[in-house]
Amino acid sequence: MTTTDEPAESARPTATDTAAPPDDGTKRQFISWLTLAFMTTASVASLRPSPSMAIYGLAAIFLYLLPALVFLLPTALVGAELASGWSGGLYRWVSEALGKPLGFLAVWCQFAMTIAYYPSLLAYVASTFAYVIDPSLAENGLYVAVVIIVIYWSGVWISSRGTKTIAGLSSFGLIVGTLIPGVLLVALGIVFLAQGNPSAQPMSADHWLPPWTGLASLVLIVNNFLSYAGMEMNGVHVSSLREPKREYPKSMFLATGLVLLIFILPALAIAWVMPSEQLSLTAGLMQAFQAFFDHFSIGWMTKVVGIMLVCAALGGMLTWLAGPAKGLVLLSRQEGYLPPSLQKFNKDGAPQNIMIAQGVITTLIGILYAFSDDVSSAYWMFSVITVQIYLIAYLLMFAAVVKLRRTQPDVDRGFRVPAVEWVAGIGFVASVAALVIGFVPPDQFGNQPLWRYLLIVGGGLLLLGIVIPAALLKYRKPGWVHPDHREPTAAP
Repeated sequence: MTTTDEPAESARPTATDTAAPPDDGTKRQFISWLTLAFMTTASVASLRPSPSMAIYGLAAIFLYLLPALVFLLPTALVGAELASGWSGGLYRWVSEALGKPLGFLAVWCQFAMTIAYYPSLLAYVASTFAYVIDPSLAENGLYVAVVIIVIYWSGVWISSRGTKTIAGLSSFGLIVGTLIPGVLLVALGIVFLAQGNPSAQPMSADHWLPPWTGLASLVLIVNNFLSYAGMEMNGVHVSSLREPKREYPKSMFLATGLVLLIFILPALAIAWVMPSEQLSLTAGLMQAFQAFFDHFSIGWMTKVVGIMLVCAALGGMLTWLAGPAKGLVLLSRQEGYLPPSLQKFNKDGAPQNIMIAQGVITTLIGILYAFSDDVSSAYWMFSVITVQIYLIAYLLMFAAVVKLRRTQPDVDRGFRVPAVEWVAGIGFVASVAALVIGFVPPDQFGNQPLWRYLLIVGGGLLLLGIVIPAALLKYRKPGWVHPDHREPTAAP
């Protein structure tokens, strides 16, 4: 999963950069379409969602391909057109097309989704780390709650000091915590099958599609929308291609293929060794590694891989932690969307106050895990809330690209989406469908009370995605604009 484009404001090209940069005597820096494809793959691919799709066995291929076609590609193409025509990221795109209030809503949702994202990410960290110390803790709610709270506040402490190692941790995590374990998992799975061992889940041709038991049988596909979120962010680099109109689509199709391989193959490897009824959504990856390592009599490797995966997740969390909050604070200082107390930076340039406010909510959510008798169920619900909040931002982005094509057709874009209304329309409809389906609990949670699922998922979406930003817009005051951005008053 990737972060919002707002924190990278300083690195974003200006409108003139993305159109036809003037000749100022400096040499323009180009990147190849292959380089952009690899950058995009690195920013999206992850092993974390693999267990949720491994539950479906061979049908995981279909469940990854479908959202790739109707969501992944549309977001990548639309993001490229908007980034190559307007600087400023999502807020600028939506504000230009639909007005500043909806622009704020889009940016708020990019920030607010992290409130639900951190507990689900750290629940995964807790369950993974349990295999380093005691696997029985993986489904222990109190243990998960303690890990969520301790690691989150440790991350706030590190981020608030403006550490320069965060970017390095993220790059390190991609290689050590994603690529190496992913290749290892698939290799172990291939050797396992080559030895004549039967797959734990059926892999015959009649299992290409998930079994249809009603709408709930397809609910886990919603999680893939979060897995693909952020594909559009590298659209800012479209102006660095020599021939954007020809090279950018090639880059995105290659990146899509690579992302699908990284998602699909580990999911299948897990399905080869773990029956679906025994899979944990938080610890499924470690369950598979432990099963493989025990089979090959190298059980000690489980702890090593567990540490690698934890390092990757923590590096990603640190990268996320200050970024979306900083982007929201910078925007609020200009437009007055947040109270002054939440707009403050500390001496190291970190938005410490809003991170602390965010941490209070994360702590409360973490405490809920302590009272949960099903960590996988809680993990799934917070993952759904994360997706649904983020989808609001995508709905606004798809609407914005169509509106801007009509109202500002003469703006020079480095890349134009072919048949933009169809492409954006497909992405919009797919996002609405994913948002609605998210309210249906999956088959794996059939024993949980429906009212509790709807209350947590619906309440989380309503509160974080709609009520809070609506209240901030309604009650904001002119004095909330930072003094550096206020219009000078006339002399008496």
